[in-house]
Amino acid sequence: MRQPIRISVILAYFWIMMIMLGSIVMETFMIYPNVFNDPPRSFEVALDFMRVRAPSDFFPPLGFMCWVTGAGAIVASWPTRTARYWIVASVAMIVCEGIFSMVFFWPRNTIMFVEGPAVHTTAVLRQTAREFQSLHWGRVAFDAASAAFIFVGFLKFYRAHIVGTVQPKGP
Repeated sequence: MRQPIRISVILAYFWIMMIMLGSIVMETFMIYPNVFNDPPRSFEVALDFMRVRAPSDFFPPLGFMCWVTGAGAIVASWPTRTARYWIVASVAMIVCEGIFSMVFFWPRNTIMFVEGPAVHTTAVLRQTAREFQSLHWGRVAFDAASAAFIFVGFLKFYRAHIVGTVQPKGP
């Protein structure tokens, strides 16, 4: 694989991971305080607000793009041992975050926002909201670790290939 293509693939994954981290942080501190303010009443307000677009429209495709570009970044970085392990760790973290979301969050989203008060009591909805908020910090940790690992991996790749190709000027 040619050098400009390799760095472009790794940079694309880095860029998408920064979008993912920024999005999850924004959701944590701007959206969730409103959604979980007073369940189940606040769920109705949140659903009304998110009638046109919701996190479920954004995060699954973004997560898939993280996986795809992450796989490309692994392939692109494979010959560079110092970068390879950091990038593999980054992709492992984002894959774990995706699986964690599917297993723990998607069922809770169904309980809170699809079935809602028509199927569940207020006590069940509040308990589910507490579980969701507590478990969400695991998602934030996975995303932060993944972003940090790709940052280090990109720097290692850059140093090995870009800086390493510049010849120092002699006397």
